[in-house]
Amino acid sequence: MSNPGTDDVFTGSIPQLYETFLVPLIFEPYALDLANRLASRSLTRILEIAAGTGVVTRKLASVLPESASIIATDLNQPMLDLASAIGTTRPVEWRQADAMQLPFRDGTFDAVVCQFGVMFFPEKSKAFSEARRVLRSGGVFIFNVWDRIEENEFADTVTTALASLFPEDPPRFLARTPYSYYDHSSIERDLANGGFITPPQITTLPARSWAESSQIPAIAYCQGTPLRNEIEARGVSRLGEATDIAAETIAQRFGAGAVDGKIQAHIVTVES
Repeated sequence: MSNPGTDDVFTGSIPQLYETFLVPLIFEPYALDLANRLASRSLTRILEIAAGTGVVTRKLASVLPESASIIATDLNQPMLDLASAIGTTRPVEWRQADAMQLPFRDGTFDAVVCQFGVMFFPEKSKAFSEARRVLRSGGVFIFNVWDRIEENEFADTVTTALASLFPEDPPRFLARTPYSYYDHSSIERDLANGGFITPPQITTLPARSWAESSQIPAIAYCQGTPLRNEIEARGVSRLGEATDIAAETIAQRFGAGAVDGKIQAHIVTVES
């Protein structure tokens, strides 16, 4: 019953739950990291793809000079709507766009940035070729991807928990999509096929994910990502049950009360 066709669908209550629970749980430290890496460069025009609810956008708006224009795009309009409603410390342009068919002229941007979005692109080389096309000569493409799911303990635990609840057809969204694109050679090959000549620099960055209770990561993953679509495909009434067993399994592994788990990502930087 796995449905990869819904892996990039962030609609309904998912955007708000994603922003409320998942952003502080796993996205904040890596958003700051990406913004700081770009802050050391001289930039005038920045494009963000797969911006989601705008966690990186907000960091960029805070650390980059106001003379640097920022356009933030995402495939899912509901995610952009929430990002725009939250707002930034200074004006940015929000625009719905498909990363595999960007609506911008060649050589428009000094930097293209993407936080945990490339895993969702159906044709990664095509998306990379689009990023390269809209970059000026000497520009930079920087993105991050999650390492293998075993290096991301809450996600791994949730996946294990749901396999016990649905043993005949376990939901595999997390392993299938967000935690699937970690192999360095695959990333290097796809960038080369997208037209990048210079080899990328790939840095592995571990961090910690903390929450006040096991219920928070359970809600974050089961209800604030497209994993929800996969659970509800097995019965809408089972979402609460799935969330509860995920919370129980997290508590069994990390203890009652506050929980702390490892997260790990790769940061990829490549010059155009």
